[in-house]
Amino acid sequence: MIYKTYGKTGKKVSAVGFGGMRFDETKSRQENAELVRYANSKGINYFDTAPGYCSDTSEDIFGEAFKNMPGDFYVSTKGMPTKFDTAEKAIEAVKKSIKRLGVKKIDFYHIWCIRKTDQYELAMKPGGQYEGLLQCQKEGLIDHIVLSSHQTGNEVKQILEDGKIEGILLGMNILNFPYRWEGVETAYEMGYGVVAMNPLGGGSIPTHEKELDFLTEGNESATEAALRFVISCPQITIALNGFTTKEHIDTACRIADEAKPFTDDQISSIKTKVGASMNEACTGCGYCDMCPQEIAIPSFMQVYNEKHVFHKSDEEMKKLLENVYEWGVLAGKSGTASNCTACGLCESECTQHLPIISRLKEFAAWG
Repeated sequence: MIYKTYGKTGKKVSAVGFGGMRFDETKSRQENAELVRYANSKGINYFDTAPGYCSDTSEDIFGEAFKNMPGDFYVSTKGMPTKFDTAEKAIEAVKKSIKRLGVKKIDFYHIWCIRKTDQYELAMKPGGQYEGLLQCQKEGLIDHIVLSSHQTGNEVKQILEDGKIEGILLGMNILNFPYRWEGVETAYEMGYGVVAMNPLGGGSIPTHEKELDFLTEGNESATEAALRFVISCPQITIALNGFTTKEHIDTACRIADEAKPFTDDQISSIKTKVGASMNEACTGCGYCDMCPQEIAIPSFMQVYNEKHVFHKSDEEMKKLLENVYEWGVLAGKSGTASNCTACGLCESECTQHLPIISRLKEFAAWG
């Protein structure tokens, strides 16, 4: 395992992190906790979670795992400024997470899911979340205040230059890195820790191995190339992976052991081939999943990647829909695209600012 220093904190963290958003919810808490302990035995020492992940079970799973996990490790969790908009609420949220995780303190606490500047300003207002986190820091409940962002590179740069945090978590992978790179590079040059979430594009890379063959070198798969890109990148401290099996962990750890960085020429070639559309591919984060009409918006947006990224024709999308309604991610879903009332709730929550309403209209036209 490669270990890197997280910014100026002095903490040596594994280049592969365990993201607690994608546990297999059909398994027991104990089974998922065993997966966490297995990851630690393989050298992973950075574990990231948040309230609400995996039907609000993720923090509890980690808490179960940490009870008898022998290796050293660091814990990361989060709180939204829109939900914890006062110092008092922020302090209570930290204490609740500590209790659920069964730890004495949280090593990295994220101001969570900043999608636009006014959300950051809300966190920083007098008497707001940041003030509460500073108090927790004084009391030894938090080591480092960090931030999770879904903004453009330039907007991330502005937050970093404010100097209030010690690290940044952002979505970056081999397909969208040109659009996040300014923020990554600024963070690295200023001495911040940089954690990359969605290194596999929310699953779009493993499901399109053939189309993304141009990413590869030698006998590696597109998935392996994507993991190697993030893990070996000098500007990235941690590649945060969502694991569901031991095999997933083994693959990531093997790549960390063997990682050979991409050359500048290879990176330039990828930039040329990727194209602007990749930045608007849904990563499947699921924050839009609160439709009043019970439309399974995350599932629809994942299917739409086939149109937007891989340029399937309308006829191909019609055929694809027949399959996914019968066997795929839309099987058994109650709400259909035609039920959309254009209320805008989903778009207000989308971390990528995708035009969800117009895409649902296209689905309605495809039947």
